[in-house]
Amino acid sequence: MNKYVWTVLLVAWPWMSYAQTDTLKDETLQEITIYGNSTERQVQMKSAQPVVDISQQFIETHLGGSLMQSLSFIPGVKAMTIGSGESKPAIRGLGFNRTAVTENGIKHEGQQWGEDHGLEISQMDIDRIEIIKGPSALLVGSDAIGGVINIYSNDIPERKLEGKVKTFYHSNNASVGGALRLGGIGEKGFYWKAAFSGNSYGDYRVPTDSIQYYSYYIQLKDGRLRNTAGHELDGSVMVGYQGKNLSSSLRISNTNGKSGFFANAHGLEVRLSDIDYDAHRRDVDLPFHRVNHLKVMNHTDWRIASWRMSSDLSFQNNVREEQSEPVSHGYMPQPDNALERRFNKNTYTVLVSAKKMIANNHTLNIGTSMEHQHNKRDGWGFIIPDFRNLTTGLYVHDRWYINQQLSLSGGVRYDWTRTHIYPYQDWYETFGEYKQRSEDRILTFNSVTWSIGANYNAEKWSVKSNIGKGFRTPIPKELGTDGVNYHIFRYEVGNADLDPEESYQLDANFCWTGTRLTVKVDPFLNYFSNYIYMNPTSEYYEGLQVYNYTQAKVVRWGVEVQASYKWIKQLESELTGEYLYARLASGDKKGYTLPFSQPWNVSFTTTYKPWEESFLSVTGQYTGKQTEIVPPEKPTDGYFLLNASLGHCFHFKGKEHQALSLSLQAQNLLNRRYYDHTSYYRLIGVPEAGRNFSLTASYNF
Repeated sequence: MNKYVWTVLLVAWPWMSYAQTDTLKDETLQEITIYGNSTERQVQMKSAQPVVDISQQFIETHLGGSLMQSLSFIPGVKAMTIGSGESKPAIRGLGFNRTAVTENGIKHEGQQWGEDHGLEISQMDIDRIEIIKGPSALLVGSDAIGGVINIYSNDIPERKLEGKVKTFYHSNNASVGGALRLGGIGEKGFYWKAAFSGNSYGDYRVPTDSIQYYSYYIQLKDGRLRNTAGHELDGSVMVGYQGKNLSSSLRISNTNGKSGFFANAHGLEVRLSDIDYDAHRRDVDLPFHRVNHLKVMNHTDWRIASWRMSSDLSFQNNVREEQSEPVSHGYMPQPDNALERRFNKNTYTVLVSAKKMIANNHTLNIGTSMEHQHNKRDGWGFIIPDFRNLTTGLYVHDRWYINQQLSLSGGVRYDWTRTHIYPYQDWYETFGEYKQRSEDRILTFNSVTWSIGANYNAEKWSVKSNIGKGFRTPIPKELGTDGVNYHIFRYEVGNADLDPEESYQLDANFCWTGTRLTVKVDPFLNYFSNYIYMNPTSEYYEGLQVYNYTQAKVVRWGVEVQASYKWIKQLESELTGEYLYARLASGDKKGYTLPFSQPWNVSFTTTYKPWEESFLSVTGQYTGKQTEIVPPEKPTDGYFLLNASLGHCFHFKGKEHQALSLSLQAQNLLNRRYYDHTSYYRLIGVPEAGRNFSLTASYNF
């Protein structure tokens, strides 16, 4: 049997065994149904770490060019952007493989190491999001050392037929798109959901008519970054069953997108190209990247005696390729095709957990996980080797409810990882020999992580604290890269002797809720004993500065603050701010901060609601100057942005389930020219996007 037949069998077995499953009690199904829709007090109690629950309505009213840009309004959450439709998640300054993203409990596995593309998850097909700040390896495993973004798209429909139609337009890059979501419940506990969405966008505009790259001045036609257009198509189908003896769902989704790279950022060879990049703002010419992500997921809950059991099974296939004009680089002759890089990654995941209530005040949770990855490369450019990765984990977690105000929690987890890196030689000669870019290596890693926390809720106060250890297994790029990364404009060299990254973090959360005033403060202290980072050297290869992967001790601390005040029933103001401090405590860069460290920022929002489902909101955001840098980084100036939004929901008399929602947003209303310190485009003098107006309309039925 081939791998796809095994995939179907893997996700289908709970459905075939449904008739033999013992009867479940109603409370099990109720808990599954209400998860993620808790009140503020329940949110505070369900975790000892800072947790942010985000509704579908929040995503719609803060709709950005990508999912992470829509979430960047959350204190402590950052979108690391490159282009108009691409961004990476970062929590408290930790991104890429340090922030895990899960969808319906399964960790999303693409090419997370890449700086040049975003998440292959449609923000049009999301029911709710949960963000956990701080190490979350206890339940998620490696890659959750900075936090986890839990995405849920599996809410159960409430009626026989329901749906939503949505359309939007962004003025800056002429982005236009739409989505259709349908769902319904049938007889005997069965239900179904389907979603389809798509969007197309053109070159986006920046508030400048030229940029400087390697002492070359590059003119921009109409202030647009040429070749940053793209498009995306997404679809998903889900069927499920919910009854007294079983709860199970099967979901299949696919995301397909294509977007161009800013031509002048991929190399100066564009000056010699015959391509007319300014012919049309929606053209996607070379260089560009294309990605397709397929997911097949099954979630099942059942009961064995007094144990509540659950399983998650999934298969993911991520195919991503980069194409660029065949131009010789360094010692490489001119290739005979445009396929620079191609990666085909298959991931199989099995998660099984069991919960049991002990003595009416202990919730014991035991679980195990297994994940197998195989990533195969192609193309004439090398950046990471082929690899296979097998990870297994086992955890035990307990929550002790001492009384209605106080609960304690703690757990321990063990993980073991085997990584096989395959050898690679150049297809061309350098000084008479074929350079060995990576060697055949089999590496094993293991780690024990733990967490201890407490939650306390009084009449107006809620306090949480958590201390824990996180870990992250070195990824193949860190272990075996040896090549040019054109998107960050440097030559990168891996290190196969790296140890697993380990982190110790203390988190706290203080929340006071009054009649008019609510204040939240989230401080944290973080220590890495062996942080992995790119160390810039004084060497140059193929015209680019050489960066070596190395490890060092790192100390990080910071705080997020959020305060809201209700002046009258219709008028409310909110103040948010965040600050992050990071220092290398060992190595030849001791005393420096970490590369691309985000500066402090503060924002003030006032919202007026003249009617129950209408709003007018104005936000002023100031981001401080970032002078804490790692050479050859350059400082970035502080900047002020003004944003505004308004919206209204129209209900139809006699049709309680039908509603039309309209919202208008304005970002960077003053058209400020500024540089985001976490953006890679700032390295070549490209500012962030200019003024943008977004119009969104959605109809529920």
